[in-house]
Order: sequence, then structure tokens, then C-alpha cells
Amino acid sequence: MFKKGRDRETQGYGDWVRAFEAERERRARRGDPAWERGARLPPSLVRSLQRFQVGEDGDGAELLGKAARAGDAQYTAAAHLFVAEEQNHARLLALLLEAGGARTLESHWSDTVFVRLRRLLGLRLELLVLMVAEAVALRYYRALRDGGADPLLREVAGRILADEERHVPFHCRRLREGFARVPRPARYAVTGGWRLLLAGAAVLVAVDHGAALRRCGVTRSVFVRDIVASSAVMAAVIAGRDVTFAAPAVGTGQHGYPQVA
Repeated sequence: MFKKGRDRETQGYGDWVRAFEAERERRARRGDPAWERGARLPPSLVRSLQRFQVGEDGDGAELLGKAARAGDAQYTAAAHLFVAEEQNHARLLALLLEAGGARTLESHWSDTVFVRLRRLLGLRLELLVLMVAEAVALRYYRALRDGGADPLLREVAGRILADEERHVPFHCRRLREGFARVPRPARYAVTGGWRLLLAGAAVLVAVDHGAALRRCGVTRSVFVRDIVASSAVMAAVIAGRDVTFAAPAVGTGQHGYPQVA
């Protein structure tokens, strides 16, 4: 996802807005998966998907309110489009569960804790906590896409994963800007603490969803190890190492990831 390069840093979030809009149009042209073919989902995967569906659901009002108060109209527009993609993930997972003969959950304790933590302070903390979920989601949906036995499950997971791979650099960029004026030692302390929080969350998810992960060929230890390893470059980006941002390539299926020099 992150690689070396010398691309110029994008000024403003106009390119991100256009990229989100282009993806929305591409998604509309593509249409939904063929739900009518149904899905064969073992109980462990049903329970796991139900909990992730709850986490994807929500109106994003808290995040959007903080984005608006930050005073960047382009970023706020991009944040609205990001929230719409997350809501679409919740819709896809709900329809996948329905195709498998299962219902969604009204709530789950893990999502309640996560939401309350995000609402404690301002936009930076909101995004740091959100990035914990995004980093976990990257590995989770990759496991389902690559190791799921059901074709519909793999297709839905692949669609969501493609979105998450764009969301991570989008949030990394905003966090990097948000911490740009914070002294370097403090930035490193924040990102170090974030990595510890992420590691703890990865362990909890691995324990809670271990049976589903094993169904997809991923052990708990591999799941946690991969998430912790991936967090190193994310933390480096947020902390402000020598990074430039290529503009998202609109309409090409390629994404504007941070380029770590």
C-alpha cells in the first residue's frame, strides 16, 4: 500500500473528492453482487460478520461535525463521501448475511466502546481511533477475500477491502497534517501509543473472531502479527517522516497512497 516515491504532495482535498465521486459512479455502473445466488456461511462467520456489520453501520455525524468545524470545505466534502462508503459497507454486509439466511445485530459491546472512545476529544483523536478499526479491517477483509469458501463472501469482502485500501491513506494524510505543528517527540509518543492501542485491539479481535479467521486459513497469531507489522509505516506517515502524497488517480482504479521516502 505504501511505497517509496517522489511525487509532489497534493494541495487540498479536491483530488480526493473527485476520486471518491469517481468511485461512487463506478460502483453505480457495476451494480450489486448477485444476491439471489445465496451464500453458505458457517455459524462462526455469521457471528463475525454480524459484529463487523454493526461496526460499519452509523451516520458518521460526530466525525462530519468535527470535520466541518476544522474549516476545510474540501476535506469535509471528502469526509462525507468516506462516510457514504462506510454506510455502503454496512449495507453490503447486511445483504450478505440475508443471502446466508442470517440477521443483523442491533448492537454489540465492542462497537459501543469504540464509538464512545472516538467521541472523547477532537478530530485528531476521532481519526486515530478510527484508524485502529481501518487497520484491523484491512487484514480482516483480506482474510475473507483470499480464504473464504463462499464466492459471494469473497466478492463482498473484495469490494470492501478495495475501499479500505483508499481510506487508510486518506486518514493518514489528515492526521499527518493535524500533527504537523506538534513537536516531534510528542508526535512519536502519540504514534507509539496508537500502535500499542492497535496491537491490543488486534488481539481482542483475534480472540473474538478466531474461529471465523481459521475458517479462512488465518491463525490468531498471524492476524495480530500482520496488523502490528502494517502499523509501522502508518505510524511513520502520521508522525511526519519524509512523505509525499500522489493525487488519487481518478477513474483508473489506482489510489493516491502516501509515498514513504
